[in-house]
Amino acid sequence: MKTSDFDYPLPESLIAQHPPVERDAGRMLVLDPMADRLEHATVRDLPRFLAPADLLIFNDSRVLPARLRGVRAGGGEAEVMLLRPAQDGWWEALVRPGRKLKPGTTVQVGGSALQVEIGNGDAEGTRSVRLYGVERPLDEVHRVGEMPTPPYIRERLADADRYQTIYAREEGSAAAPTAGLHFTQRLLDAVRARGVAIEFVTLHVGLDTFRPVQEADPAEHRMHREAYELSPRVVEAVERAHKRGGRVVAVGTTTVRVLETCATDTRTLRAGQGWSELFIRPGFRFRVVDALLTNFHFPQSTLLMLVSAFAGRERILQAYQEAIRENYRFYSFGDCMLITGRSV
Repeated sequence: MKTSDFDYPLPESLIAQHPPVERDAGRMLVLDPMADRLEHATVRDLPRFLAPADLLIFNDSRVLPARLRGVRAGGGEAEVMLLRPAQDGWWEALVRPGRKLKPGTTVQVGGSALQVEIGNGDAEGTRSVRLYGVERPLDEVHRVGEMPTPPYIRERLADADRYQTIYAREEGSAAAPTAGLHFTQRLLDAVRARGVAIEFVTLHVGLDTFRPVQEADPAEHRMHREAYELSPRVVEAVERAHKRGGRVVAVGTTTVRVLETCATDTRTLRAGQGWSELFIRPGFRFRVVDALLTNFHFPQSTLLMLVSAFAGRERILQAYQEAIRENYRFYSFGDCMLITGRSV
């Protein structure tokens, strides 16, 4: 298996630059791997593809408005993207331009007294940074920071809330768990009215959202660790769903990673919190997740490898070609795919 096996051509015009007018107005390509069948639907049709015994699980992590723009000491534009707190007031971050932001230099954040001290880097390309210059730096980040939308989105986001899920709770992500962006309260109510249970896990989305797989052999790619939390309540809900013959339907690849990180060999879960470095690619044995709602992912990405592990690489790439032929919108603000079951 090679990284290039997960490549596909995508017209740039299909990369969604802004969210739909209404969150749940997107299209949904439904893939049934067992029957090898595709169906075109809309996000609002989701309840009819669910059964009353099913359990829908979401990632409730909230995105920090972590992109800080400013001027570096000596002049010139600079950008700091906070990833997660480290210790003693320091953060792990991405900085630009990296070569000119040497350890010890500072960035004055635009429109604010907030300053960022640039520290040392690590082998993964991140840097240590320290916020100072104001009494409550994190409050100032919320005031002046921008949502860290991916680099392929070139338009400024008019409404920052559109890069948050409506149920986002605990702040800590460097990017949105985008499959959840499709949900409105109306859609959640319709899912519950169908008799489907809803639960939440937390995984704070980190650096791998921004990192392509650069190694020719995916097995050599090292996942960046991400903090997660899974409650006893979710463990009990999964057990109930499986006992009733229902499916555990994960909303988003981040939800999959939490559940499979916490899975045991007996198809049960262990509650707890910690760090996940789980890299799911073809050959992985899923133990908990039975179905998956997910957006369309970047070529040669860990996310595309995950969905390929779930439904089969050739089947996924064929589904992507169908979506391209039908002008589906791709990536963070794009349409989505419902995979109704695993390929094995």
